[in-house]
Amino acid sequence: MKKSLLLVFLLILTISLQAQKDTVNYSRPDIHKNAYAEAAGSINIYPVPVRENHFTIKSEKDISFVKITNIIGQDIFRSQYSNPQNNIRIDLDNPQRGMYLVTIVFEDNVRVVKKIMIEQSE
Repeated sequence: MKKSLLLVFLLILTISLQAQKDTVNYSRPDIHKNAYAEAAGSINIYPVPVRENHFTIKSEKDISFVKITNIIGQDIFRSQYSNPQNNIRIDLDNPQRGMYLVTIVFEDNVRVVKKIMIEQSE
């Protein structure tokens, strides 16, 4: 009886975990699948690691939105650009040391997420 209850519990747990999705696709379906790979390859973020309160994002494509998120999911920076640019300086307000995710959305709605490390300035 205990084994059957355990098996039922594990089955329900497995099904519920598979039903949850970690990612959401915000790009339009008409965009070619290689658009993400092309966009990701054209992004430069410097200096790495970030030691001051600022860094630069440079890309071949025009950037319309940038969001910086800490590793626990809190937004620390968010900016929508009415005039998309391909060279953006990001100024942060006294960021803590750690890993951050930089979400970049281009004019054609392709979304790329990059990781950066922020260290304390010396």
